[in-house]
Amino acid sequence: MRLAFQVAYFGTDFYGSQVQPGLRTVEGDMVQACIRLGLFTDWREAGFALSGRTDRGVHARGQICAFTTSQPERAVTKLNAVLPPDCWCRGWAKAGAAFHPRYDALHRTYRYYLHDRRLDEDLLAGAAACFPGTHDFSCFARLEGKHPVRTIHTARIIPDEDVWVLEIRGESFLWNMVRCIATALIAAGRGEMAAAEIRSLLATGTGRHLPPAPPDALVLWDIDCGLGFSPVDMGARRRDAIAEQRRRYASLKKVTDCIPFPEGAEDRGDEHARHPAG
Repeated sequence: MRLAFQVAYFGTDFYGSQVQPGLRTVEGDMVQACIRLGLFTDWREAGFALSGRTDRGVHARGQICAFTTSQPERAVTKLNAVLPPDCWCRGWAKAGAAFHPRYDALHRTYRYYLHDRRLDEDLLAGAAACFPGTHDFSCFARLEGKHPVRTIHTARIIPDEDVWVLEIRGESFLWNMVRCIATALIAAGRGEMAAAEIRSLLATGTGRHLPPAPPDALVLWDIDCGLGFSPVDMGARRRDAIAEQRRRYASLKKVTDCIPFPEGAEDRGDEHARHPAG
């Protein structure tokens, strides 16, 4: 039977999603977990595949993986028990024999968290409004021989406590495309890049090439493959492990908040960091 799983992970300790010899990856950990459970012996024969590639440090809430196994019940009930604490299955669905999570994806949604809450909301919204439609993204991605034209369905700015969130949905994305778009929005929100320049870059595919923003603020939010997913029971051990990861990230924020900035340095981020304790 062919199964599809919704997969979430904290990307901090992964060298991306795709298998790389000698490096820890999401795909590598998932394949090893499946082999350990006896779900298959050869990942190629099982047709194991992910919907999308994420780079080192990028997180996921709605990655999709699929594989064929003769033990579907064992896969659904046991996979989370053998996966590491920073990677887990959120949902599962039966899929057709020919289902491929990459090629059968209807659209993908990403969220990028812009940590500078002082960015101008109107300028951010105006910049985000440039991206929906079909454009040449040569200046907003690493092409690696790929065709630069992509279609974006929606791009919007969501206020979320002390950050702005870029939510962007499209049919497919080029390498580093969302992170380069985030760079453009940050520049626009600071008044350093006009919406007119963004529109020109998208229309012509020529001009300055924008560097990617850091990976740790990017989340692969959702992938629509036309499947209805049922929840996967994570169990108490898994919930405790996820809670520990959340505490880890919360502690890291506390650490960065308490470190003073050099005299005269400008902080474009968190309010607490501008008034450090100690």
